Amino acid sequence: MSQVIIGVDPHKRSATIEIINDREQAVGGGRFATDRDGYKAMLAAGRKHADRLWAVEGCSGIGRHVAQRLVAGGETVVDVPAKLSARARVFATGQGRKTDPVDARSVAVVALRTPGLRQVAVDDTTVALRLLVDRRDQLGRTRTEVVSRLHHLLLELVPGGAKQFLSAQQARALLNTVRPRDVVGKTRRWLASELIHELVTIDKKIKIANQELTELVTSTGSRLQHLHGIGPSGAARLLGDIGDIGRFTSRAHFASWNGTAPIDASSGDQNRHRLSRAGNWRINRALHIMAIVQLRHDTEGRRYYRRKLAAGKTPMEALRALKRRLSHVVYRQMVADAKRIRTGPGGHTGATLTSSAADLNPMIDTSDKSLPGPAKPSLKQPS
Repeated sequence: MSQVIIGVDPHKRSATIEIINDREQAVGGGRFATDRDGYKAMLAAGRKHADRLWAVEGCSGIGRHVAQRLVAGGETVVDVPAKLSARARVFATGQGRKTDPVDARSVAVVALRTPGLRQVAVDDTTVALRLLVDRRDQLGRTRTEVVSRLHHLLLELVPGGAKQFLSAQQARALLNTVRPRDVVGKTRRWLASELIHELVTIDKKIKIANQELTELVTSTGSRLQHLHGIGPSGAARLLGDIGDIGRFTSRAHFASWNGTAPIDASSGDQNRHRLSRAGNWRINRALHIMAIVQLRHDTEGRRYYRRKLAAGKTPMEALRALKRRLSHVVYRQMVADAKRIRTGPGGHTGATLTSSAADLNPMIDTSDKSLPGPAKPSLKQPS
């Protein structure tokens, strides 16, 4: 029997499937609840076909719960990005109305006609890292909000307010010098005291989160933290969002994905490049922090940045070039880690363990190059 593709349009409490053959003819389908009985019925409908492939839309988002249940049950699942299914729906015959059956069919068609879609694997350590670093980032944003509110109250209580970078102990010592007698002042002091208590609690949670991230990153065998400018949160973000570094065919492919590769914007005799606003901006932010830290210390990154300034680049252009070069450094380190983990302690590392903004070949300078061309697609097997 020929293979069938089971397209899944997932929702929180329901999932619609459309089963097509290799000629895009519908051979089944239906709408099922995502509870136990509904999932069993959907699985039974799919297992009527011996040679089958499940295609789920958004396996990193709303489709994760369905995809993971299918993979845990021994099914083969590929992830279909929502953008691809939307394009298939627009170019389909008919009126292009967006309904769940139409969406499920579009997902199935994309899986049938698009090589190289990511095969979904069972959640592993990278997922735990992503969950923990998301929690750590949330705590950081909460702390910033609490400190901002505390600064506002202290400005009303203390002439000139408090200094910019304020710890809970410093805020408490400053608040102890204030003894307002009016009801408004007393209220402000009480609210400030409550915020300091919240700040102490958040700082304890951040400390625990950092310890958990450090231990989990260390357990993976990664040496990203050996690079200057990458701490526990940065390493966890890189490992959690990137996952298998092998899915990137080259360092240029990786730079394009994280948004550090400039886009060719030449026209006529004018040859220039512009900032890419695409890509994973959480990884871009980790690379930006890494670049800023290197600029603050005597590193190869700072020297590379100054060479770019001497060559006529603006400070912003030089920083973008540095981020692109650091993207290469991170890519090389992750490839080396993956190779070392596969081969064991006696294997070749494939790269130096110290951070450097210089390439292995000093004559290579890809920071001004545009996005790489399309890579040959291939289906990535789960690690």
